Order: sequence, then C-alpha cells, then structure tokens
Amino acid sequence: QVQLVESGGGLVQAGGSLRLSCAVSGRTSSTYGMGWFRQAPGKEREFAASISWSGLITYYADSVKGRFAVSRDNAKNTVYLQMNNLQPEDTAVYYCAQGPPYGGAYRNPSAYDVWGQGPQVTVSS
Repeated sequence: QVQLVESGGGLVQAGGSLRLSCAVSGRTSSTYGMGWFRQAPGKEREFAASISWSGLITYYADSVKGRFAVSRDNAKNTVYLQMNNLQPEDTAVYYCAQGPPYGGAYRNPSAYDVWGQGPQVTVSS
C-alpha cells in the first residue's frame, strides 16, 4: 500500500521559512510526478507547486512563485517544499500528492491518485 507521510509543518512568524517533506513508502517515488496543494479554512483546495518525475519540470501557483521551491531526492523517495518569506495568507493545511508513472508536473488535483495527510502550516502576523 502506498503511503505519503508529510512532516515539517508548524507555526512561524511572517517572513519566516519552513520546509515540508513528503516521504513515499510502498512505491518508489522516483518515476512519479508529485504535487503540493493547500487548503485554507473555508476555502477549496488549491494548487501550490508540482514537479515532474525527472525533476526537470516544476510549476508554481502565482501566489507562491519566487517564494516556494519544490525539489525531490529520488534516492530517498522524498519530495520537499521549501517555503520562504511566509505570509499569513499561506496559512493552510498542505498536502503532497503522487501522480501517474513517468508523470509531469500537473496543476490539476485530478491528476493525482495518492494523497498525504496534510500537515498544518500557520503563519502569524
């Protein structure tokens, strides 16, 4: 059974940084596109960032571009989301997701079939 286990969430002041990790078990992550999504209270889940299986292609939502960076370490079956200059509007539950084999970097959540549990990220002003 495939599981995505996220870590690294927490409370940070505005302007601070956090790094989320998503460790994949039960299936090697190295040949799958991966994505990060987030859901703020009272809002729908939205795309944040994604990375292709090769790591050569990345996409970002306009709201996080220039502040967030997605990367992967295929040897460790882990994907990361480095979040810098965090702002209160970044407060949300963050989910990592695994897409199809040899997949690209997709924005649409329907492209992903396995989801993590979603750590909370809270940014205070």
